[in-house]
Amino acid sequence: MKLSVVATPIGNLGDITTRALKVLKECDVIACEDTRVTKKLLSHFDIHTPVVTLPKIPALLEQGKHVALVSDAGTPGVSDPGQEIVSDARDAGAALDAIPGPSALAAALSICGLRAATFTFYGFLPLKKGRQTLFKEIADNDRASVFYESPHRIVKTLEALNTLCPTRRMGIYRELSKMYEEVIVGTPAEVLEQLVPEKQRGEFVVIVEGK
Repeated sequence: MKLSVVATPIGNLGDITTRALKVLKECDVIACEDTRVTKKLLSHFDIHTPVVTLPKIPALLEQGKHVALVSDAGTPGVSDPGQEIVSDARDAGAALDAIPGPSALAAALSICGLRAATFTFYGFLPLKKGRQTLFKEIADNDRASVFYESPHRIVKTLEALNTLCPTRRMGIYRELSKMYEEVIVGTPAEVLEQLVPEKQRGEFVVIVEGK
């Protein structure tokens, strides 16, 4: 039994690697978050491997199958259920295979232009409980802080950062690698001023510069 953890494009389908395509074609089954999303990717590359949802992975591995794990976009295990799935597969004795590739985290860091040589990655911040505590931690952190945010909460997030660390530079990165890629860098107030809330779709990578 084998579990291949396969990174898929975060936007531009041309970013998928030749190795990822080979694995997706040759594995027994592909396990994904949303079969509708993954089938669009597979159809684009004329791949006909069976697709199942994540809960079926343990049974398939027990049968000795080679399973390819993908997320809707990016690298599995980074702020999605992949981390727990990989841990369970390792405990079950499955061979693990990393097929690296696109990641919103790495893409944003590569073009941020901010002091982020070392950083703390928070993933998605909690919706309510502990959220304000984390904002205070980010404001006090000497390292850069990186997290993901939804379009529905980005304005409130910027307002909180403007209150707690108004002079720190930061950047928001949306639709990376896509046609409407958007990058705004400045103080929280400057980013708020340039942001157009009505047009915000897709998740953001938010980077707050280190001290």
